Amino acid sequence: MRKLGIYVQVPFCQTRCTYCNFHTGVVASSRFAPYVEAVCREIRGHRELLKAAGVDWLGPGGRSGAAPLQRECEAPGEVGKRPASEGGPYTERTLAVDTVYIGGGTPSLLDPAHLQDILDATRASFTAELAEVTLEADPETIEAGKAAVWVRAGINRVSFGLQSFVDKELIAAGRMHRRVEIYRAVPVLREAGIRNISFDLIAGLPHQTRESWRQSLDELAVLAPEHVSVYLLEIDEGSRLGKELLQGGGKYSAGAVPSEDEMAEFYEMAQGALGAAGYHHYEISNWAKPGFESRHNLKYWRREAYLGFGAGAHSFSGTERWANAHDAAAYVTAVQGGRLPLEQHEILTAESALEEELFLGLRQLDGIDLARIERDYGVTLTARFDPLASAGLVERDGSVVRLAPERLSVSNEVFVELMR
Repeated sequence: MRKLGIYVQVPFCQTRCTYCNFHTGVVASSRFAPYVEAVCREIRGHRELLKAAGVDWLGPGGRSGAAPLQRECEAPGEVGKRPASEGGPYTERTLAVDTVYIGGGTPSLLDPAHLQDILDATRASFTAELAEVTLEADPETIEAGKAAVWVRAGINRVSFGLQSFVDKELIAAGRMHRRVEIYRAVPVLREAGIRNISFDLIAGLPHQTRESWRQSLDELAVLAPEHVSVYLLEIDEGSRLGKELLQGGGKYSAGAVPSEDEMAEFYEMAQGALGAAGYHHYEISNWAKPGFESRHNLKYWRREAYLGFGAGAHSFSGTERWANAHDAAAYVTAVQGGRLPLEQHEILTAESALEEELFLGLRQLDGIDLARIERDYGVTLTARFDPLASAGLVERDGSVVRLAPERLSVSNEVFVELMR
C-alpha cells in the first residue's frame, strides 16, 4: 500500500513578521470557521473537484493506468507512462495516508474543534494510518485545554516557529512571543502527551550576533526538542524586511541584519552545536534525534506523493504538480460553489523530473544514488558531477553522491553550478 501525505494550509496569523514572504494574512477570527468548512469540503470532494479542474491524479477511472505516484520513468519524455509495479492497480481507498501536516500561517489559532473537523474529514476520505500528524504553532497560542484536545484529535507532533530565544531579535522581527513563553509552552505540550516537538530557528535576524546565536543554540539544547530546523534569513522583495534591505533602507532594523558571511558562520555553529547535542543532520536545514526525522517533509525531498488542501496549498502526484489560488476569500467562495480554484498546474517532463531528483535529493545528507537515477531516466550524469567533485563541492562514494559537509552553508551555489 502506497503512503500518501496530506498538507493543510491555514493562512492566518496574529501579526505579519517583517521577514515573512508567505501568502498569509491577519483577519478576524470570524473568518476561521467558513475557511475550515471549505477545507473540509475540498478534502471530502477532492476527487470530483480535481477531475473538474483537469487533474486526473489517479489515472483513468480512478486506477493507476497512467501510473501517477510513480517516481521512475522508462526514458526521457516518458514520465509516468509505466504501469504501477508495486501491488498492481489501486483505487483511491487503497492509498493510505500516513502523515498530515497542518501548516500556515499559524494554525494553532484555530479552535481545536476546527482541527478535529479537518482530521475527521481526512479519515472519512482516505484510508488513514496516521503515524505523524504535525501542527505548526506559536508559543503564545499554547494552552493546556487546547493541547489536550489536539492530542485527542490525533495530533502527535508540534512544530514551533520560535526563530530565536533573544527578545531583542524577536521584537525586531515582529514576533508576538518572548523567550519566557517558550519555556512556558513546552512543558504544557509535554504534559498533554506531545512526545515529538520541533523548533525553528532563523540565522540572520536583525541584531543577531555570534553571542546571541550561541545563546539560542544553548537554550534550545536545554529544552531538547526532538527535531530542529535552521533557516538562513531570506532576502527578497516579498517581505517588508527584504524589500527594505534591497532598497538600502533602514526600517525594520534592516541596518542590523548580519552579513552573508556571518549567516554562513551561524549555520556552521549550528552544525557543531546540534551534532554535539545528539542531533542527526539529515537534510540541509533539518536535524533530528534518532527516529524523529520529519516523515512528512521527507516525502517532499524524496518526491513522494502528497495532496495539499486550502488556499495556496501545493500537491504532487509523481507526474503532475498543482496548487490552489492563494487568496483565502476567493478560495472559500470557489469551493462553496463546487469549484477548485487552481493557480498552477504542471505536467512534468522527464527533464524537469530529473532536475527535481537532483536538487531535492542532494538536500538530503545521505545524497543520491547516481546509478539509479541514470538507469531510471536513461541519462549519463558523470560529466556533470566530475567538475563539482574536483572543486570539492560534492563527494562520491561509489554511485552515491552527496554535498560536501563543509559546503552545506553555500549549497545554493552548488545547485546553480549543477543545473548549468
